Amino acid sequence: MSAHQTGSTAPSASALDQEHTALPFVQLFTDGACSGNPGPGGWGYILRHPASGKEKEASGGLAETTNNQMELQAVIEGLKALKSRSRVEVVTDSSYVAKGSSEWLPGWKRNGWQRKEGKSFKPVKNVEYWQALDQLLARHQVQFKLIKGHAGHAENERCDVLAVAAAAAAKASANG
Repeated sequence: MSAHQTGSTAPSASALDQEHTALPFVQLFTDGACSGNPGPGGWGYILRHPASGKEKEASGGLAETTNNQMELQAVIEGLKALKSRSRVEVVTDSSYVAKGSSEWLPGWKRNGWQRKEGKSFKPVKNVEYWQALDQLLARHQVQFKLIKGHAGHAENERCDVLAVAAAAAAKASANG
């Protein structure tokens, strides 16, 4: 219910602060890789709960995909792995994912999943990935942290290893 409807009230700032601090905090490190673009690709993530020190790694791949799709899939899979609503810091080297999620997504939704190109609107590329991510972003409190890829960031390097291995496995299974 919005605040202007009869009988409803907007949550107070203190209520929002309490929810923010009550939610578990996790870090989600992600990466995608593609051998050719399009071509065989993979994604990888590390999900870390700093309070407990627990970590989970996962990866997967497709025989025919793009790098941007794998970057998106890594975030989607990481957020899907969360069992409850959480505060999530997504650490990615993909400006496409970070900017798309925090800057472009609201406009795309407002425009019926269309993006402005010149004076006309065109369908958003990878719309099925963006729609899946949008549903997950609505469930969690998510902030994106953009880092430089292949610059010695330990978790990003590990996610790259996972994604590249998944891409190689996807290529091998496609070649039978």
